[in-house]
Amino acid sequence: MKKLVTGILGSAALALSATAGSAATLDDVKEKGYVQCGVSTGLAGFSAPNDQGEWEGFDVELCRAVAAAVFGDAEAARFTPTNATERFTALQSGEIDVLTRNTTWTTSRDTSLGFNFAGVNYYDGQGFMINAANLPGINSALQLSGAAVCVQTGTTTELNLADYFRANNMEYNPVVFQALEEVNAAYDSGRCDVYTTDQSGLYAIRLTLTAPDDHVVLPEIISKEPLGPAVRHGDDQWLDVVKWTLYAMIQAEELGITQANVDEMVGSDNPEIKRVLGEEEGSKLGADLGLEEKWVYNIVKEVGNYGEVFERTIGQESPLKIARGLNQLWTKGGIQYAMPIR
Repeated sequence: MKKLVTGILGSAALALSATAGSAATLDDVKEKGYVQCGVSTGLAGFSAPNDQGEWEGFDVELCRAVAAAVFGDAEAARFTPTNATERFTALQSGEIDVLTRNTTWTTSRDTSLGFNFAGVNYYDGQGFMINAANLPGINSALQLSGAAVCVQTGTTTELNLADYFRANNMEYNPVVFQALEEVNAAYDSGRCDVYTTDQSGLYAIRLTLTAPDDHVVLPEIISKEPLGPAVRHGDDQWLDVVKWTLYAMIQAEELGITQANVDEMVGSDNPEIKRVLGEEEGSKLGADLGLEEKWVYNIVKEVGNYGEVFERTIGQESPLKIARGLNQLWTKGGIQYAMPIR
């Protein structure tokens, strides 16, 4: 009976997803005048409200870039905070237009949940953080057998944790919470020895702890966590808009187009730069997306290129100071690679 009920609920969710996705999302967005984005409930550097209550961060800037592509105005973006479970319902139901929240691209999410991922804006991997003052001498996750581990339920993190400890014949005590704030509070108060989530998240969370300098992120990366924006199945045009917004940011960095020089670059003789910025005669790349021809110009002018956004939100210009690593351009040793805009 349980399987039957689960199957019915699953089918209903997929039907709802298909119905929501079959509408022309771009038309709906233009009609209401803004893009509604699902973000986290608060992850420093990625999506969190500042002291003025304004949302900011790496994932927030991707949403603002979509707004810039559609409206020529990055401020035409609104944000819905979602936890690890609510994020999927919010997208399926049409409450949000796009999920720009640290979310891993997996098979099940791409198929049974009825989503399309529009690319990877951050290549990540799951790691572990400990309070070095409480666990002296620990410098590897392989030394954590018997530890109490704080983990958020409804995430890929939970399964990765179980797989890692089982594969290494280690025991652990999972301390599970649904809300990120609950996990943070439990770890900070000493209810568990270890915190596990995406490594980027660990660096962000460490900044919020009572004594950040006491906490150490261990070197092991135990999973692949390609994080990226997701939309509903059934609306290829909207998928294209979100996908090519991300690619435009990456391509702009590769071509050296920045917020500071984009107006100068409009007059470039470089044919690729002219095409990307909508200055090529007869180009209809924007029209094919349902946007104006200066959609890439608007993204860069309003938000910046991928590298600029990375550095000011989570990179060397931010408190997190995360190295580019795999998220460096393919021309500089990383794997960030935009499909050709032509």
